Amino acid sequence: MTTQEKVPVAGAAVREAAAYTPKPRKFTVAEYYRMAEVGILGPDERVELIEGEIIVMPPVGPAHSGEVNRLNHQFSHPDNDRFIVHVQNPVQLGDGSELEPDVALLRYRGDFYGTAHPTPADMLLVIEVADTSLEYDRGVKAHIYGRAGVPETWVKNLPEDCIERFTEPGPDGYAQYTVHHRGETLTPVSLPDLELPVDEMLPPLPSDKEPGE
Repeated sequence: MTTQEKVPVAGAAVREAAAYTPKPRKFTVAEYYRMAEVGILGPDERVELIEGEIIVMPPVGPAHSGEVNRLNHQFSHPDNDRFIVHVQNPVQLGDGSELEPDVALLRYRGDFYGTAHPTPADMLLVIEVADTSLEYDRGVKAHIYGRAGVPETWVKNLPEDCIERFTEPGPDGYAQYTVHHRGETLTPVSLPDLELPVDEMLPPLPSDKEPGE
């Protein structure tokens, strides 16, 4: 080695490596569907695409499914042509998010959304039933619905026996957040003639327990 040859400086290499920040590889809705088509995602897997990331959802227990059924029963009427009750089916929120809310009320359409999944422009109200998923539903998912422009999201909070309401969507999520308890009545912003008692949306109280106890 001559005196003119340079010896690699280990410190510079370490600094260069430290400056690199790994980034996750995001997926589009089209890629998400392709993974299902080729079998990477199984037909029975409970997953959602949230801002480009595939998220595994928790198993659905009987308490959760029972409360989804309660909501479905409340909103379903054979002569209803004002909205469609969309239960645990996909909604597309842009190119990187496809969620499956527990219940969504959609604008009525004659094909019942058989040709394409609903988008935020089709959605009147989203309701998520939250037990073990409470923090995720009220935090991540409600924020995404608000940013996408869904006019209103309700979180049916089973642990705390109340309905959490998110309205006024915008680029930073929902601007308005309120909590509603038994004895109150809720009216969706997009359905002003629809009055829903909170008591009827929550599980029945034990016979020896009064509201507020």
